[in-house]
Amino acid sequence: MEMAIPMNNSIITAATFSANPNNPTRRSFSLSSPHLTTQLFCGTLSSSLTCKPQFSLSKRNPVGSFVKCSVSEATETATERRSKLTRRSDIRNIAIVAHVDHGKTTLVDAMLKQAKVFRDNQVMQERIMDSNDLERERGITILSKNTSISYKDTKINIIDTPGHSDFGGEVERVLNMVEGVLLVVDSVEGPMPQTRFVLKKALEFGHAVVVVVNKIDRPSARPEFVVNSTFELFIELNASDEQCDFQVIYASGIKGKAGLSPENMAEDLGPLFESIIRCIPGPHIDKDGALQMLATNIEYDEHKGRIAIGRLHAGVLRKGMDVRVCTTDDACRFGRVSELFVYEKFFRVPAETVEAGDICAVCGIGDIQIGETIADKANGTALPAIRVEEPTVKMAFSINTSPFVGREGKYVTSRNLRDRLSRELERNLAMRVEDGETADTFIVSGRGTLHITILIENMRREGYEFMVGPPKVINKRVDDKLLEPFEIASVEVPEEHMGPVVELLGKRRGLMFDMQGGAEGTTLLKYEMPTRGLLGLRNAILTASRGTAILNTIFDSYGPWAGDISTRDLGSLVAFEGGTSTSYALCSSQERGQLFIRPGVDVYKGQIVGIHQRPGDLALNVCKKKAATNVRSNKEVSVVLDTPMEYSLDDCIEYIQEDELVEVTPASIRMCKNPKFSKKGR
Repeated sequence: MEMAIPMNNSIITAATFSANPNNPTRRSFSLSSPHLTTQLFCGTLSSSLTCKPQFSLSKRNPVGSFVKCSVSEATETATERRSKLTRRSDIRNIAIVAHVDHGKTTLVDAMLKQAKVFRDNQVMQERIMDSNDLERERGITILSKNTSISYKDTKINIIDTPGHSDFGGEVERVLNMVEGVLLVVDSVEGPMPQTRFVLKKALEFGHAVVVVVNKIDRPSARPEFVVNSTFELFIELNASDEQCDFQVIYASGIKGKAGLSPENMAEDLGPLFESIIRCIPGPHIDKDGALQMLATNIEYDEHKGRIAIGRLHAGVLRKGMDVRVCTTDDACRFGRVSELFVYEKFFRVPAETVEAGDICAVCGIGDIQIGETIADKANGTALPAIRVEEPTVKMAFSINTSPFVGREGKYVTSRNLRDRLSRELERNLAMRVEDGETADTFIVSGRGTLHITILIENMRREGYEFMVGPPKVINKRVDDKLLEPFEIASVEVPEEHMGPVVELLGKRRGLMFDMQGGAEGTTLLKYEMPTRGLLGLRNAILTASRGTAILNTIFDSYGPWAGDISTRDLGSLVAFEGGTSTSYALCSSQERGQLFIRPGVDVYKGQIVGIHQRPGDLALNVCKKKAATNVRSNKEVSVVLDTPMEYSLDDCIEYIQEDELVEVTPASIRMCKNPKFSKKGR
């Protein structure tokens, strides 16, 4: 049976379904065109232009056979063989990319343990690569991390990358250091918004891709659907013929198992290691050329100072070597490499020399910046600079002006704030900082609210005390037309709660363009909606779905202004008198709405103490005390108070509106009315 399949890129012209003679219930699905001839059979992808990967798994030797990938072959073109550039065969540089919570870091844990990075009796915690306290608390990767393992005399440099869309700048940056990626996809959810983003960037770099269908041991796993969806995503992103012929590995990161089919899994990750060696090419280097290394990441050490991390593209780097630091605008300066490190296993190891193709860390150049090139002193030239997408959301940072200023923080002045934000710019390429309307105000722009919220959380833990305003989108004006950023929002919600969620997204100017059945009785909704409509949406969706909906977003493009959007229907309860809150006052105040505070908490005039049950703000006194009289009562009146709402930093950022601020200190997070705006009455 033949069927025409229309595609935007017009690559696929016909599809053929045929029965398998050995098993009539199984079908093979082949796509044919003048440019691409591939065959998809039972969830695995192979090319008819090259021989299929031959990989037989046995109980004794699960990885003893040979893997042949067309990706690694196709990259060896005749032009490269004629040139002086060569492939280094003893090193593989890979980045592990995926959507948030698809199991990247857990898979890296299993790879490190099976590569004998740690002693057998060494007790290691889960998610080894998430070394930051904030990463462990939130369960997400925020910063990219480097490590390496050895497998069959080959060194594999591994970079664990963030999965959240707000940290896409980290992913874009590290892709400069690798030749291939492991695209980890959940066996139930399949490709998600961030999967599309990181895959698009990897394909633009021309990297080889190995698809890892992770969490294959989940009861509702649907590997064949996931592989088909991933292949469709490759076609949509205009992948080359060689990139479409990707190797599929089925894995369970938490159990440390992998295989070429879900039914025949090896007892370890051997098939995954073999696929990395065979399918991802070695680094493309000029061994005898002039020294070139692009500074892709920056770390700071109290004893060693600034440490530049990157891959050596050409030449040999030695400890104590005089080098030239080049920028793209031909502004060069000189420096000396005081110390040199390479990544071995989980640690940074000192090295005397580093050859082209390896990832290393360089100390001694105190003013090195991300995107600059460490080059040969005599005739060094700069490599292309790193470019990341522009930010879409901005927030105003200012000094703390509340009556409680200086009580809990160590750094409270505008100079402290300016210095800290300047240091953040040195390593966070996706962030921008500009001067605000006053000398003590700074406009911080990022890829999303979470991107900026992580910075706020880190600063308060370092002892900073300041105030932040509500998030605002960054608009553009092109040809006298106002454009605003739009994002693709994917919402996975149970069917019984779909009605309220759809109504909520419609009010936020969302336009549904896809709806399909998900796993375990859920429905996957896809919307195109302005970034303004997403501000404060997460809590509203959780409330509408009783905590069952999952929201994921990714930046799409700039589009025409969508119109006014109402993000909050209720007002705030505002204290009009300072002091200490009392049970007597809170008992009558809780009838007006939901409170944020408990008895015995210090409050000040203008502080937001709760959510009003009606539109508009309401001023009330939460510090009122019961009048003392001579009349004695035989019965004490017991006061029953509702449990106050506990808002985190993210919740406060989503809650506040134009005339409100969030006061951030190392010990407390408060909300207050902005004194610059006129007070709203009842």
